[in-house]
Amino acid sequence: MKKILLVLAVLLIAIQFIQPEKNLSSAKSANHISNKYPVPDDVQVVLDKACYDCHSNNTRYPWYANVQPVAWWLNSHVEEGKGEINFDEFLTYPVKKARHKMEEVNEMVKEGEMPLNSYTWVHKEAVLSPTEKLAIANWAVSTMKIIEAENNLKPE
Repeated sequence: MKKILLVLAVLLIAIQFIQPEKNLSSAKSANHISNKYPVPDDVQVVLDKACYDCHSNNTRYPWYANVQPVAWWLNSHVEEGKGEINFDEFLTYPVKKARHKMEEVNEMVKEGEMPLNSYTWVHKEAVLSPTEKLAIANWAVSTMKIIEAENNLKPE
């Protein structure tokens, strides 16, 4: 039993040296959504506190993000979030994809699927009030309509 615990302890220590690359950017991306589409101040506040850690190129990491295997788990969540929508890369999306992503933002926030419960358990400030949810939903719909108008797309 002592040998098993010793091996586990050595493995736990060894994996601490295998850290995933951090999602950190020092500057606002040229492809950030706000460079083309208006983001009201109240929406920007919500995006900053509840969305950008997983949906941008810059994550604010808590202290435990340096502890394995938690760092791998967090990295997986960030990569998955950026794969769904990355506000820092939004202007690189094809027009129909951009419109669809805004439709998804509206739906996910209205249905309470975003931000994830696993995120809000630790980040209490990211729990959205009904007013904040409405602001995000209205902004998403407004942005979707701008995309449709600028590109002569029929509303879905």
